[in-house]
Amino acid sequence: MLRDDLILAFDTSAAHCAAALVSGGQVLAHRSEEMARGQAERLFPLLEELLSEAGAGWKDLSRIGVGIGPGNFTGTRISVSAARGLALSLEIPALGVSSFEALAHGLPRPLIASVDARAGRLYLQRLADDAAEPPLLASHDSLPSAWFAPGVQVVGHAAPQLAALLGGQPVPAAAPLAQAIAAIAGARAPERAARPAPLYLRPADAAPPRDGAPVILP
Repeated sequence: MLRDDLILAFDTSAAHCAAALVSGGQVLAHRSEEMARGQAERLFPLLEELLSEAGAGWKDLSRIGVGIGPGNFTGTRISVSAARGLALSLEIPALGVSSFEALAHGLPRPLIASVDARAGRLYLQRLADDAAEPPLLASHDSLPSAWFAPGVQVVGHAAPQLAALLGGQPVPAAAPLAQAIAAIAGARAPERAARPAPLYLRPADAAPPRDGAPVILP
């Protein structure tokens, strides 16, 4: 296996554990398992299964691609932390790829990429040929007025409903999430990329503890 052309990409930002092993644009192994929880325990066994399936080892990897969300807070931290740890131990670059970039990969632009934010809300980003607008958190009744345009393409979560509202059309993703992350990471110059970091667009949904704070005795 050529060390200078073997990319391992993975994502746990939603209710799944997805990974792909790619070399020279060819998918050597790919897996996506739906799961609401347990990604922390499943991720590394899954990655080892992919490497074994392709007859490769950790030392054969040339770079890591990782999904940075937006999405589930805990899931995103799991994959980003794993990518950073692997990059450090293997001395290879790790590159973060947003869910928006992955959804839009291989599709004509401009288009709008949508990710489920739960509670009736969406993470959205409009991507053009040369740039991307800042991502935002919105609901179906609070979409930017400038996005309402005939023929606008929408990809991702609730794409048919969004496209109907905007007067556009839904389109499917061109590749599975982990494969798209691998392709984008492979094309990006690692020396210009910052360390992967979670893409958070809203505060965490952590509820305050029901019990009062402990009393500190003098």
